[in-house]
Amino acid sequence: MQLAESEFIPIVDVRSPGEFFAGHIPGAVNIPIFDNEERKTVGILYKQRGREEAILKGLEIVGPKMAGFVHNALALTTQKKLNVHCWRGGMRSESMALLWKTVGFEVNVLPGGYKAYRQKVLSDFEQPLQLIVLGGKTGSGKTEILQELKKAGEQIIDLESLACHKGSSFGAIGQLPQPSVEQFENNLHQAFLQLDSRRRIWVEDESHAIGRVYIPHPFWTQMVAAPVMVVEVPLQERVKRLINEYAGAPKEEISDALLRIQKRLGGQQLKQAMKSLNENDFATGAEIALQYYDKTYSHGLSQRSPSQIHTLAVGQDNPKITAIQLIEYCQQLPR
Repeated sequence: MQLAESEFIPIVDVRSPGEFFAGHIPGAVNIPIFDNEERKTVGILYKQRGREEAILKGLEIVGPKMAGFVHNALALTTQKKLNVHCWRGGMRSESMALLWKTVGFEVNVLPGGYKAYRQKVLSDFEQPLQLIVLGGKTGSGKTEILQELKKAGEQIIDLESLACHKGSSFGAIGQLPQPSVEQFENNLHQAFLQLDSRRRIWVEDESHAIGRVYIPHPFWTQMVAAPVMVVEVPLQERVKRLINEYAGAPKEEISDALLRIQKRLGGQQLKQAMKSLNENDFATGAEIALQYYDKTYSHGLSQRSPSQIHTLAVGQDNPKITAIQLIEYCQQLPR
């Protein structure tokens, strides 16, 4: 699939809104030739009565919309240049390209359409990367450390930002709705296209699932095999961070998150955590939650080879200083 100059030329996805929502090229704009019901109608006709009947019905639907398609395209670009695609680069994209060419647009139909794009996304995840996994117990400030690493010139992939979820039962609090699994893969692919695969790339230690999305298996396999830099931050520092992150969140959301892990917390611990929440004793609630998450993280870490694990103990929660120390530590690791 040729996406030359796509940074400057809009990518127009002419598939239905439902198809676009399920997954699309990051940055693409949806100008659907058919809405969801129209696409369904044309598809049924194609199966039941054949191609000609489906085309005639499609023309009947599209006719009144043609001026709108042109106005939408004009609103996208003053250069009158477009990249266009549908599912396979077939009739829908070719028809829209013909319309826009008729009114003076220079239109590039992307060969193979979205299907070819997805094939490239999935194959690219097989590419070997020099990953370093940033580990540490909940509340260690790993996401902020990643951002400080980036400021210091390191390459990072922020999986939690791409997933719109922080990974734990509390991970959706304060986040935007999660993308579909397919869109998460597309967004992740777009993120590492910006990076140099010959240089190290930092990524936060995550489970295979982040909320409702999953790290693509080839990428996940590389994460599991990568060295892990574990940042050890004192418990009270981590409690302070969790209070700052969650004390302002709606109590109902925190309560729901606690209920989701009630079996692992145990009845007495859950009762105490709920009582602390109602009394605004966020420190006690955070400590109870951390007892569970610390055990879970330690268990996960124990599944890795000891030779993979490198520990950096820090006395305070200072992501900027920690990032510098991590870079210095990495300089000493064997290549």
